[in-house]
Amino acid sequence: MVLQETASAALVVLAGLVGLAVGSFLNVCSDRLPRGQSIIAVPSHCDSCGQPLAPWDLVPVLSFLWLRGQCRHCRARIPWRVPLVELATGILFAFVVFRYGITAQAGVLLPFVSVLVVVFVVDLEHSLILNKVIYPSMAVALVVAPWGPVGHGLSIQSAYLEVLKGVLVGGGAPFIIYLLARGGFGAGDVKLGSLLGLMMGFIPVIVTLQLSFLAGGMVAATLMVLRIRRRKDPIPFGPFLAGAGVAGLFWGHTIFRWYQGLFN
Repeated sequence: MVLQETASAALVVLAGLVGLAVGSFLNVCSDRLPRGQSIIAVPSHCDSCGQPLAPWDLVPVLSFLWLRGQCRHCRARIPWRVPLVELATGILFAFVVFRYGITAQAGVLLPFVSVLVVVFVVDLEHSLILNKVIYPSMAVALVVAPWGPVGHGLSIQSAYLEVLKGVLVGGGAPFIIYLLARGGFGAGDVKLGSLLGLMMGFIPVIVTLQLSFLAGGMVAATLMVLRIRRRKDPIPFGPFLAGAGVAGLFWGHTIFRWYQGLFN
């Protein structure tokens, strides 16, 4: 029993370390994809001075701390987003393996949460939800649906029926708001909602939409009260959808049952 627990703990730690490295790559994606740059062909370099980065400059989190958040060559500031994304991805990877073990469901969830991290960062920084991220993710989510959160415990036919309902709700609700609000939502939010429906199915995507609307409304109201934003200033909604999507993937059904308990 002790050996099994030790092995499980080692797998969780290993998953977290892999997540840190993946987070470093997600930072590259978040920097380069909005600019139309290659995420593979161009070696890692400082955006300020263009100097190539050595391997010891690329150790997740630790390099940022060792260099005190500055480029080793030109002393340009490295954004705090860099270690935060690495750390968040490491925590997410560790949690997935802690909760689901080494299973097909975990294998599906790990790329899902990685995509949501990239969507969160890019929309927050550039107010963009990139087709080059969303469309391939949709294709993958559709193929792997029976082995992911949607199809857990269901037949293949039932899994794809759940996917259909998830897409109709996840994409349909933002689409209606997109048509009625005339600027409150973007087409990218509709696509992201559809992707979330593909990823998680009917009930979790309902929970995700509710959480994102609640969080988005509270943040928008706070920013207006503090006069950081005016009423007509745009606020990217993708980060709220992506953040709530992580909660929906892990706890969508649990939160929904809690809702039911409140009303019953």
